[in-house]
Formats: sequence, structure tokens, C-alpha cells
Amino acid sequence: MDALLLLLWACVAAARAVRALGMDPDLQIDIIAELGLMNTSAGVTRVSGLHNASKAFLFQDVQRAIHAAPHLNEKMVQLFRNKSEFTFLATIQQRPSMSGVVLSIRELEHSYFELESSSLRDEIRYRYRSNGKSRTEVFPYRMADGQWHKIALSVSASHLLLHVDCNRIYERVLDPPDTSLSPGSSLWLGQRNRKHGLFKGIMQDVKIVFMPNGYITQCPNLNRTKCFYGGKVLAEGHRILAKNCRECRNGVLVKVAEACLPLNCTENDHVLPENQCCRVCKGHDFCAEGHRCGENSECRNWNTKATCECRNGYVPIQGDAANCEDIDECATEMHYCHANTICVNLPGSYRCECIPGFIRVDDFSCTEHDECGSGQLNCDENAVCINTVRGHSCTCKPGYAGNGTICRAFCEEGCRYGGSCVAPNTCACPPGFTGSHCEKDIDECTEGLIECHSHSRCLNLPGWYRCECRSGFHDNGTYSLSGESCVDIDECALKIHTCWNDSACVNLMGGFDCLCLSGPSCTGDCPHEEGLKQNGQLWTLTEDRCSVCSCKDGKIFCRRNVCDCQNPGVDLYCCPECDSRATSRCLDQNGHKLYRNGDNWTHSCQQCRCLEGEVDCWPLACASLSCEYIAISEGECCPRCVTDPCLADNVAYDIRKTCLDSYGITRLSGSVWTMAGSPCTTCKCKNGNVCCSVDLACLHNN
Repeated sequence: MDALLLLLWACVAAARAVRALGMDPDLQIDIIAELGLMNTSAGVTRVSGLHNASKAFLFQDVQRAIHAAPHLNEKMVQLFRNKSEFTFLATIQQRPSMSGVVLSIRELEHSYFELESSSLRDEIRYRYRSNGKSRTEVFPYRMADGQWHKIALSVSASHLLLHVDCNRIYERVLDPPDTSLSPGSSLWLGQRNRKHGLFKGIMQDVKIVFMPNGYITQCPNLNRTKCFYGGKVLAEGHRILAKNCRECRNGVLVKVAEACLPLNCTENDHVLPENQCCRVCKGHDFCAEGHRCGENSECRNWNTKATCECRNGYVPIQGDAANCEDIDECATEMHYCHANTICVNLPGSYRCECIPGFIRVDDFSCTEHDECGSGQLNCDENAVCINTVRGHSCTCKPGYAGNGTICRAFCEEGCRYGGSCVAPNTCACPPGFTGSHCEKDIDECTEGLIECHSHSRCLNLPGWYRCECRSGFHDNGTYSLSGESCVDIDECALKIHTCWNDSACVNLMGGFDCLCLSGPSCTGDCPHEEGLKQNGQLWTLTEDRCSVCSCKDGKIFCRRNVCDCQNPGVDLYCCPECDSRATSRCLDQNGHKLYRNGDNWTHSCQQCRCLEGEVDCWPLACASLSCEYIAISEGECCPRCVTDPCLADNVAYDIRKTCLDSYGITRLSGSVWTMAGSPCTTCKCKNGNVCCSVDLACLHNN
């Protein structure tokens, strides 16, 4: 009896220890398992993971829709409700130039949680909502380098931690995220929605953990013995080659002796295998060394090791990819056989056979009736009818897009700047634009429709214009639309001139001059990067190959190289507008406009750019304001100054400034109450000002 009690106590203690390490299954979502990616999905292929026996998934650059079923969305909404602490975990690998959304929890256009990796700008982006408004946190970090990376983003109220490869790289204070998700919220893996933000790369171990310090569950070895050498962390038994071979034993690097064979290759082709001290030649066949894989798995050589991978249709036995067994897709319901078919299991595959008397529709479906032939259809006049299991489907004809019941014209090149496609490859342009694809903007500046102040110049924008301060002038902070706020920069007083040695700086309107009165240094040469450029010398900036600079009479002038798109040797890096390749174009977020390489546009308060077929967006840069109260109007992206505190969004409450309500009660700044005799009117004290608003829905119901 005592032994039984002792055994029960040990089991309870073990369960508590698991929960103490943050492994409570009721407080986490294993997203890959919940989405059923083990059963394979279109556009996703199972591959070897970070470790030999781990399972990972390659997200390909094809159209796909990996999102949660309604029951999982409901579970997610319940877990997030009233939670102030959660952690998102994932292990990913991306080659250079790959980008995309790792995970997105959203309702329509609102992102409650979205994590994105951008190789274009080498940064990680976290999008969320706080107090009903969209927020974005940007973390400069290069994830797309061809290496595996463990990423953990932890939020605790207004405190955020970002770990990469078990190293804390960012810690910030932010507005507390909204965790009361609406019932219509949905979870997407590897994409923002059906068309945008497609993640390209490999992903595994994707989880959401609802507990403090959830990142610890991703790095269980943090409490184990490790060795450190040259900025590297070595696990127990790992070896490293320094001046001699050393092995990690109980947290200490111990010298070991190992005789290495001579190599028949140049030193540049030497490769050091993982956790070994003897080098081999590049292209070494590790599989030939006796790395055994079963008949249903294949040995795969990597640069520094060999791994076993199960053939398609097979899974590892007890997590060992060297021994694989057939997946009975029929018994495990991992097949795509639809109604009116029978699933037949085959070694490494399966087949869908039609029930006798039914007509095959495709490899997975059979039907009993020919609705397309009988005329019982509701397809658009520009659609094609196809028989399906439950009746028929409609597919739009080439040149049209839609759900088949409704097909609208599609323009291959897209209709830019808000133009609409009215027939295949035919655009109707909005006012201010022209051209076959609405690509030509009406230039308000050259046509004399706008007159800017003499200290500024007119800068044409798509559908609009701006008066920009000329060189030698800057805005005084009032940001006048006509450019009247542009004032002269005194280069001499600010000591930002380039006058050299014996020459004297003389401020001019919009510039300066260097007067060389006397002395041996009056040569007209220019100081540059702690050196000297001769008068008349031309050079290209090391940090910007697209600009050329010249020295003239002690002054440095720089300009961008002129883009000649007719020149076949034009540098597409400096002149992206000359890139006419179809693969370099981008479809906008709404799927209606097509942009060329190098084009810029604004979407949802973000600046977006098309670069070689990839769309990258980042928050719009707004001017810094020094006023006491600011507000963001509906439909606008940047805040503006307001004098009325009732209109302000950001009020720093001063409790010394109180208000008197209609009851005669003194209210502290920041207090909220309901107006006497008006249950639909809510009032708030903002630094001595009573600000009231009426709830129209409440007014209608009462």
C-alpha cells in the first residue's frame, strides 16, 4: 500500500513539474498538428527539419489556403480571451530574398496578431491592435540567410520580448494588445489571406503558449550543461576544432586525440562535418560512409552531414526517419477521395475508385448527373461549366475573374492608380490619369496648375503634388502647402559648408559661397571623408553606387545617375523602372492593380514598394509634432495638431486638473461617467475639460 501511494505521489509530482516548465497542453495550441499539415496540404510539402527526426514543412511559392477550421478558431478565441500573457513560437528557414507572413490572426482587414519576415529590408514585423487601432512594431534583424532560426515573441501586458535562437535581441514597452478577439477571427499559417503575404521557406514547431515566459518551452536545453567557445554554444558531446580537437563534457571543453586522413582536394574545398574535427572534401558522400536508411526511406547528403528522409507516402516509425512505414491514407482518412468513391490503399499512395454506375469527374470525385449537359446551371455568360460531385462548378473564361457565377473582366497589365477593368485588357481611367493601363499621371507641375513659393519646387505625385523645399532651404515646422514655410539654411553658421582651409564661407539665399582671399590652400579642392578631392574630380559614392559626385571650386555636388531604359546595359538596381520582366511585377493587396518593378504606392497607412515581384510594406513616416494635443481623423494616416482636447487621441492626464459633472461632483482627469438624465451620453474629464459623446445605437434602442 505504501509503495502504491509513493507511486501516485511521484506521478502527481511529475505532472506538476511538466506544468511548471510551461508544457500544460490546455494552455497551448500546436498549430501544425491542429491544422492537419501532417496529412499534407496543397502548396505545402513535408521535409526534414532542424533535427534528423523532426518534421518540417516547405511552403512553396504557389497559391494556397492554409487556415484554421471553425472549431480551432473558436478554441483560439477562448484561449486569447482576457489573457495578458502569451508567446508565439516557430522554427523557420528562409533563403535570401524570401519573405512572407509566418502567422496571422485577423478579422477581415484587422490583424490581432501577425508576424512577418522581410528579407527586402532585413526586419521582423509584429502587427497587432490596441484600443481598436492597428499598431506595428519593427525589429531590424536578418532572418532570411539560409540558416535555421528559432523565434519566440512573448507579450506580457505592455511588455514585449523577442528571442531568436534562444538569445534575447529586443525588449520593448508597447500599447497592450487587444486579446478579446471577435468571433469572426481566423488563423492563417504562412500567409495573410488567400492571396497576400505568402510565406516562402520551411517551418516547424509552430505554437502559441498562454503562460508567463513561454519562450522557455522552445529552449529546454537552457538549464542543461553547455560549453561556450568563440561565441558558439556547444551541447554535451559536440566537438569543435580549434588549435586541437576538443569535446564538450560536463560543461568543459576537453582535448581529445583524433587522427585525420589526407585529403585529395584543394584547401578551398575542405569542409568540416558537424560536431567533428577531421575535415573532408566538398561534395563528400556521407551516405556512402554507412549512414543506413530503410527500404522506404532515402539517404540525403548535405554539406556537412547525411540524413534519412521517408519516401512520399511513408512516415517515420517512432520518429526515426531511417525506418519508415506506409501511410494507410484510407484508414487514417488522409486521402482526398470524395463522395461516390471508394479509397483503395497502395504502397506509398492510394487510389479513388468510382462506385459502379457513377461518372468520374477527376482523380478524387465521381458524379451521377450531367448538369452541364442538361442546362441546369447558373454560370455567368463568361464562364465554363464543369460537372462536380454535388452538381457542377463554374470557372471564368480567360480574360475574366470571379467565382464563376459572376465573372468580371481582367486586365493582365492591371489598371493602375485606381483605374477599373471594363473588358479584357481594357481600362477605364480615373480623373488625372491616362494611358492604356492608366499608367500616365497628369503632371500638375508642368501644366502650370500649381504655383509653389520661390523657395520650393513643385513635385508631382501620382494623382497629386507637393511643394518641396529647394536645396539650401528647410521647412520651419509649419508645413505650408504652398511652400511658404521653406526658409534659408545658414550653412556658414551651422558649419555644414565645405569651404576648405584659407577660404571664407559666405551665406547666400539657398546656398553659400567660398571666397578664397589669400593663402596657399586656395586651390578649389574639396574635403571629403577625411581626405581631399581635386577641383574638377568626379567619383562614385562607395555607399551608393547609383550617385556620382564632383568637386567644383571648393563645393561638392552629387546627383543620381540618369536612367536610360533604352540602354540594354542599364543597372536595374539603380533604375528599377527599366525592369520590364513580367516576373518583376506585383499585384496590389486588393488583387486589382498591377505595379512595375520600383513602383511605390500607399495601402492601409503603409508605404509599399514593388521590387522584383516582391511586395514590401512598412509604416508611413509621419512628421513629428510638438503640439500638446494631436488626433488622427478618419481616413487619414498621420496625426495632426488640434487645440480642442476633446478631439485629441493622446492626452497625458493631469489629476490636478479636475472637472465638475452635472451632479456637482468633482471628477479627476481621465474619469468617465454617464450624464444625468441622458443614459446614452458618456462624458470624460480631459485636463479640466468635460468632453461628452452620444451613443447613437443606444439612442435608437431607447
